[in-house]
Amino acid sequence: MFAIIAAVIFGLALILDWADATVSDAFTPQTLLMAGLLCIALHLAGIGASTKWRGRR
Repeated sequence: MFAIIAAVIFGLALILDWADATVSDAFTPQTLLMAGLLCIALHLAGIGASTKWRGRR
């Protein structure tokens, strides 16, 4: 799940960089890059993985 979110964030950062758009100080390509890298790190750490936990039978 976090990998999909990271891909969307990276795509948005790329579009903003290509368009040379300034939305606000919070949404610069650099801050979106850091948010995407955070999502990739969380994905690689296994957070947000859809695993089903079983209890004892």
